[in-house]
Order: sequence, then C-alpha cells, then structure tokens
Amino acid sequence: MKLHYLLPLLALACANFTHAQNYPARNIVLMVPAPAGGPTDIVGRLIGQMLAAEIGQQVIIENRGGAGNMIGTSVTAKAKPDGYSLVVGSPSALSISPNLYKSVPYHPVNDFTPVGMIARTGTVLVAHPSLPVKTVKDTVALAKSRPGEFNFASGGNGTLSHLTMELFRLNTGIKVLHVPYKGSGPATTDLLAGEMHLMFHILPLSVPFVRSNKLRAIAATTAERSPLLPDVPTMLQSGLKDFEVTTWYGILGPAGLPRDVVTRLNTALGAAVKSPANAKRLSDNGLDPSHGTPEALAQTVASELARWAGVVKAAGSVVQ
Repeated sequence: MKLHYLLPLLALACANFTHAQNYPARNIVLMVPAPAGGPTDIVGRLIGQMLAAEIGQQVIIENRGGAGNMIGTSVTAKAKPDGYSLVVGSPSALSISPNLYKSVPYHPVNDFTPVGMIARTGTVLVAHPSLPVKTVKDTVALAKSRPGEFNFASGGNGTLSHLTMELFRLNTGIKVLHVPYKGSGPATTDLLAGEMHLMFHILPLSVPFVRSNKLRAIAATTAERSPLLPDVPTMLQSGLKDFEVTTWYGILGPAGLPRDVVTRLNTALGAAVKSPANAKRLSDNGLDPSHGTPEALAQTVASELARWAGVVKAAGSVVQ
C-alpha cells in the first residue's frame, strides 16, 4: 500500500491513542432519564459521585424524565460517542418501553454501547393501610370481589412498576385500574395520601414507609426475602409461580463508543462498586452491587427485552 494511503490511517490511529491517553479530559454528563428523587435518580447520583472519584473528573447529573424513561435515554443515543455522554440504563428504558410503545426513538441494542452493570434491587407490592389486605391471597380475593374498583399506581407507562403490575394481573386474573404517573415520586405521594390503593414500589424506598406504618408491604418480587423487610414474604412464597422481578441498573454510552473508553469506564465502575465503603453506601440504599463486563450487560438487556415482550403481548398493553 502506498504511503499516501497509509497516512490517514496512521493519523486516525494516533488520534485514538491520544484520546485514550487523555480520557477523560473534561466533565462527563450522566443522563438520568427519570425525575429527581426517584430510584433511578438515587442510583445515578450515587454512581456519579463514585465514578468521579475514580476517574478524576466531575460527573454532572442531568435529569430528563418522561415516556417510560425514553426521553432522556434518546438524548444519549443521539450523542457523540466520545465517552462524555452516558446514561443510566434500566429495564424501563431498554427492556420494557421498546416493547410497550409503538414508536421508540432508539433501538435498545443497536443504538448503545454497554459499559457495565452497577447494581440490582427488588420491588415490593405495597398497599395503603386503609385497604383491608395483608397478604397476596387477601389482595386477590378483594380485587376479584370488586372488579375494577381498585387502582394501581405506577411511575408511568413503560416503567417496571407498570409491567410488574401487568404481570401480577396476568398471574391472578384480577381487574384493576392502572394509573400512570410522571415518575415514582408523584405516584408515591398519592399512594401515601390514600388516593391510590396499590403499587409495586422499589423495595429500598418502601422501607421507611412500611416501618412507619404509612404503607403495608404485601410481598416482595425478589427470589428470597429481603433483609430490609425480613417479615415480608416473596411472591413465590405467596403462591405465584415464576414471579420474580428485579430492577437492574447499568451504564451505557452511544453506539460506537471506542473500546478503550469502554474499558477505562468499566474498570472505574468496577473499582467504585467493589470498594467496601461504596458497597456499603449502595447496600444502605437497598442496592446490591453488581459489576460485570460490557458483554454481560448486553446479554441482560437482550434477555430482558425478550422476557418483557411476552408480558406486553399477553397483557395487550401497547401504548400508542
């Protein structure tokens, strides 16, 4: 090959090497595609602080909620793949909304570069204390005796709280009214006020309300009982087969993120979540540290995408 053909390739290689050597050279924007105060926001702010300490640059949190977390997620999908625009990924944005909505502004697999998992946690079915139920059996019996009279709050169409409710409805045959909110925060506010009856709430955020008797915990969706609520049975223990739902959180960038940048970020994430002090911070917030390879996160996205496609189809829950 002639020298003048090689020069552009050499220049590109040198540029990539220089980028790898200097990265990160400025602040990183971490998109949280949910309103402030909710579970995704809490995870984003925790990991943003931890990541900043590892990479030596500030990580700026940007909240853009709405449409099943698709609005903020789509911003990152369209960003320049240089490592300075990342997003907190979760089942809502990457596994549920792409199945639930007819029009999605990104492809959950092709438009992103997985960086690594952060943590996992569970959800719990909670009821307002005015509702005369204490168990799953009670809840199903009451709902069947008065079909359509009770409502389920969720953080919005396409959120995990929504689809977990649909899974519960499919498993039990109850008829309830789904009331989607713009985020789990407003949904929780109305649930606490007694305007809503039931909700699948992120487990760690439910604990203070359950312990203060402002909400009643019916059953957790985890495989085993949570140490945060050891007296609360799981859905499996309550007689519902194959009812295990966990929320996972990972970091992703736009498609085409250079491999060296992915490696740098993944290594930093691993060091952050494996630190004893940081692991405790995550655990104190009800989160199980769960670092892994980019490939493992890609597999999680793909498998969850297939799983929730079946639930959406069976429930007939497509949103225009």
